[in-house]
Amino acid sequence: MKRPLRALAAAGLLAAGSIVAVALGGTASADTQICEQYGSTTIQGRYVVQNNRWGTSAQQCINVTDTGFEITTQNGSNPTNGAPTAYPSVFLGCHYTNCSPGTNLPIQVSQISSATSSISYRYVSGATYNASYDIWLDPTPKRDGVNQMEIMIWLNRQGSIQPIGSPVGNASLAGRTWEVWRGSNGSNNVISYVAPSAISSLNFSVLDFINDVRNRGAITNSWYLTSIQAGFEPWQGGVGLAVTSFSAAVNGGGNPTTPPPTTPPPTTPPPGGSGCAVKYTPNSWNNGFTADVQITNRGSSTVNGWTLTYSLPAGQQVTSAWNATVSQSGSTVTARNLSWNGSIAPGGTASFGYQGTLSGSYSSPTSFTLNGVACSRT
Repeated sequence: MKRPLRALAAAGLLAAGSIVAVALGGTASADTQICEQYGSTTIQGRYVVQNNRWGTSAQQCINVTDTGFEITTQNGSNPTNGAPTAYPSVFLGCHYTNCSPGTNLPIQVSQISSATSSISYRYVSGATYNASYDIWLDPTPKRDGVNQMEIMIWLNRQGSIQPIGSPVGNASLAGRTWEVWRGSNGSNNVISYVAPSAISSLNFSVLDFINDVRNRGAITNSWYLTSIQAGFEPWQGGVGLAVTSFSAAVNGGGNPTTPPPTTPPPTTPPPGGSGCAVKYTPNSWNNGFTADVQITNRGSSTVNGWTLTYSLPAGQQVTSAWNATVSQSGSTVTARNLSWNGSIAPGGTASFGYQGTLSGSYSSPTSFTLNGVACSRT
């Protein structure tokens, strides 16, 4: 979880001789040192560098250059089974009302024709940290507060730390194989891609990772990309860690989301005679599983507010969910829409997912009911 950027007083936190950028949106010409908790500055007239010390009251300072930044002071130390001390980073887009100069973000995923980035890191030994590239998305063009989806690309991790959630498989992206983790921190959903060994530089398509998350049912093309960020999450130590270069570009011109048809589709019921269909895509491992669920409205009128019910086989227990409120009583699961995805037009879909624990062999539920109507399986 990354805390908001705020221009807070830095009195009592500065080392002698420190140069501090305390105003949001300042400009770094020569090297600039930031020790203020949420201080930030801009570089190259298009990116924001932020100190973002949100997980400790101890001092952290970064030295900002024209191409990135370096951690010069890191006095915080947090247990490795909890949150990091900070997320000093450089970003393009909007983060807690702080937007990079001239950005075209937020932009709807369907309108992105390309999104590329290049990043170079310098690492140190004797510290506990990750080098994390963050991609933030939300169902709305949000410029403040917590977004609902965080994609984390772990290019390096040192020490006994791990991503949020549990491993759910692997993915081949950017010419590499990544271990994929999925979960929630209580404020937003997180899908993490973890490199098996340290990567010091990467030139890649951000859109490829976004598309992989979409294919997992965690977002749709109607969601918005709000920011892309590169930095470090230190738990213990970290002086000398640096982003030595960063660039990112997001181009529009993709295919805008097609609005629902004004004429309802034919009302011929699908096999099974229902006006809805459910696609259930699981991924299981020895003691856990995730499931992506897609509901299709095959009726002739719009569904305004939906509740999907079904029974999980023995040994399965829901632990967290995304894009729906999911509860379980005994074997019965009840999934209800959120405020932004309760309407399903004729022929349209709504998707959600969840993670759970597993005891014994895995099997999928066999029947689903939407607002009291039995659905077919696809």
